[in-house]
Amino acid sequence: MAFGRLQRSATSQPMSDINMTPLIDVMLVLLVIFIITAPLMSSSLRLDLPKTTGAQASSAVQFVTVAVDAKGALFWGDEPQTEAQLSARVRTSAQNNPATEVQLRADKQVPYGRIAELIGLVQAAGLSRIGFVTETTTP
Repeated sequence: MAFGRLQRSATSQPMSDINMTPLIDVMLVLLVIFIITAPLMSSSLRLDLPKTTGAQASSAVQFVTVAVDAKGALFWGDEPQTEAQLSARVRTSAQNNPATEVQLRADKQVPYGRIAELIGLVQAAGLSRIGFVTETTTP
């Protein structure tokens, strides 16, 4: 009586190669995540921006000076202004010359949110060129 073969067929051999496609996909996804998050990591630095040594004077043909003191009060040149008055003056300057630069002078104790509000007010009034005035330090 023959019961058939006792040997296995050669068609079902175990695979000894590693499939690299899923590994490469995971590595590319991780690379993209690191590329996106790397610039965001630098925003956690604590910076003291008002003092600079390499600041160059602006060569703008026409400019206006807007200032914010330590209490958050707004000034047009040296004249105290409310937000509405400042917006009206910036709008008038924008109508006269849209290329006018706003030179922003801010005390270093002014919160960043207040500066962002002031930049928004200036841009809403029609001027988009904004320069930050800083004090230069002597080496």
